[in-house]
Amino acid sequence: MLVGMTAMAPARNQPDLSFLLDHTSHVLRTRMSAALAEIGLTARMHCVLVHALEEERTQIQLAEIGGMDKTTMVVTVDALEEAGLAERRPSAKDRRARIIAVTEEGARVAGQSRSIVDAVHREALAELPESEREVFLRVLNRLVGGPLATPAENPQPVRRARQRSK
Repeated sequence: MLVGMTAMAPARNQPDLSFLLDHTSHVLRTRMSAALAEIGLTARMHCVLVHALEEERTQIQLAEIGGMDKTTMVVTVDALEEAGLAERRPSAKDRRARIIAVTEEGARVAGQSRSIVDAVHREALAELPESEREVFLRVLNRLVGGPLATPAENPQPVRRARQRSK
């Protein structure tokens, strides 16, 4: 009689933290993407708008904040410019540098998108009782600020999951 693969799988001694974090992150990203799509934004566009509003930032700085490569950042800013939400301008601090300036319409849309993002987060956390919510967030912040703050150096970099385009 052949033994099935599951019977041969090694016993788990620890919860599968990778699966738990990856799955919840994926579901949260899909919900966020769907909610932002209702106002014509992607999560990347939202990220660029809100961070460009905070202070004068270059395209490179915004790409680092959003974890985007150069090509993705260019496409994102092109889409924001085409929609009239942002524009590339010379920096007031360094004329050689170009910043992403949010237009008046872009600031209005960023306010909307911030509300949408907050609502998606509220909805995700609403499943937890308030006392557990505070503990959950405190623990996640501790992990993000401590042992999971920096990716490990790896000769074969781990790729982030791609978002499917529609």
